[in-house]
Amino acid sequence: MVVFAMLGTIMFCSKIIMELLPNIHLIGMFTMVFTVVFRKKALIPIYIYVILSGIYAGFTNWWIPYLYIWTALWGVTMLLPKNMPERVACIVYPVVCLMHGLFYGVLYAPAQALLFGLNFKQALAWIISGLPFDIMHGIGNFCAGFLILPLSKVLTKLNK
Repeated sequence: MVVFAMLGTIMFCSKIIMELLPNIHLIGMFTMVFTVVFRKKALIPIYIYVILSGIYAGFTNWWIPYLYIWTALWGVTMLLPKNMPERVACIVYPVVCLMHGLFYGVLYAPAQALLFGLNFKQALAWIISGLPFDIMHGIGNFCAGFLILPLSKVLTKLNK
């Protein structure tokens, strides 16, 4: 439990440190690394991060999508083969991370629609207005995604 608490705290601290850069952070990368290494147990540090984020910035409307956004990336990562060849993983992991960043606004939209009573057109307009930020998010995630394979190797060795 202590290791998972530490990993969740590392996720949170990395987010705070990188707040200077708009929509660029290591949370997607950490989510995938922890999922590759710990599988189902990766939800522990992910939700520690989510809870710490709420404690730090307030459990308000922005926080509600956090309850499922990172779980979506965890779920997609869980669907990837466990023993993926390295030459494939070094491409697949960054691409999955990229896609999560690009679709962040789409994933966020259902909560916005429910919380603010948006109809389909309004939700679509909300998604489109956020596309520049999602593109930056995706590019940042793609770059961070190249750390997934080497960090998962290191964490696997440390875990043994």
